[in-house]
Amino acid sequence: MKKLLILFSFIVFSIPVFSQDYSNQVQKADSIVTEFFGKHLLPGMSISVYKDDRMIWSKGYGFADLDNEIEVDPSKTLFRIGSVSKTLTAAGLGLMIQDGVLSADDEIQKWVPEFPPKKYPITIKQVSGHIAGIRHYRGDEFMSTKKYETVMEGLVFFKDDSLLFEPGTKYQYSSYGWNLISAVIEGASEEAFLPYMKTHVFEPLGMNNTVPDWADKDIENRTKFYIWRNGTNVEAPYVDNSYKWAGGGFIGTTEDLIKFGEAHFDYEFLNQETQKLLITPQMTSDGKSTNYGMGYSTLRHAGNDWVGHSGGSVGGSTMFLMNKEHRIIIAYTINRSGASFDDLHFKIGELFITK
Repeated sequence: MKKLLILFSFIVFSIPVFSQDYSNQVQKADSIVTEFFGKHLLPGMSISVYKDDRMIWSKGYGFADLDNEIEVDPSKTLFRIGSVSKTLTAAGLGLMIQDGVLSADDEIQKWVPEFPPKKYPITIKQVSGHIAGIRHYRGDEFMSTKKYETVMEGLVFFKDDSLLFEPGTKYQYSSYGWNLISAVIEGASEEAFLPYMKTHVFEPLGMNNTVPDWADKDIENRTKFYIWRNGTNVEAPYVDNSYKWAGGGFIGTTEDLIKFGEAHFDYEFLNQETQKLLITPQMTSDGKSTNYGMGYSTLRHAGNDWVGHSGGSVGGSTMFLMNKEHRIIIAYTINRSGASFDDLHFKIGELFITK
């Protein structure tokens, strides 16, 4: 009887979640992902899709741990989500703007007086939109193995550097800018950044499987991380992401990302005005769109508008996209660095848009 119960549990666990209304689309999507997974010889992958006010499909492929053959479970397996952490942090920032605690146009030093003044003043909005002139990683800085105890310690990489350009004149991606945003959140909220995110974003949205990627702690269900080397998947080098929680330091499940996306389809969590502020692409001083708001990237494909973020990290590749018009959310995660996406998100999205 015990063996039968174990077998039954495995069968239930293995059944993908989807509504019968979309069974044809789900079968096509599964075929597309299976081909993609095999083509790139990926170690493990999770994908979840939301449509019409419910999650219609959620499935794991391959292994969270190749050596021990631990299968990916989209409801439990924790992947590095990389720069999608910026979008989660942006929501936390948006709540503070919404509540009148701070303004997007506040200068950084208002909330982080310890940050050295630069040639030009820089605002929260500019920093969160990558137009402030703060630099990105240099060399192998992203491979840091040091544990940083506080958000303020994480500013050490760039705080004394000059701005790369006059704020507002160019777009240049900078994960370090989000170190500064997390310091702003701490200064304005008078709370530590990680507890703030847990209390104000993750817990209210039921994102119970989204946590900091503590390198020195055993975290249940955290995937192993891989890189591609000499034609095979090998474990990625050890890194400690504590220097950049806001910019790329969270781990989580695709199903948690669906919960996060769903909160954008009404205005109870982030109101309409706040969402517009966060999502609307910023413009450079010469009138060019950056296709990036405040932690949210905007994409247009085949006449459809998508908003979200991609994420690349050591041993992780992630895509999170929402289509508000058609009420679709797509989230997928891979436990290998530098995975090619092959427009997989658009191929999947179009299946459900055309329904």
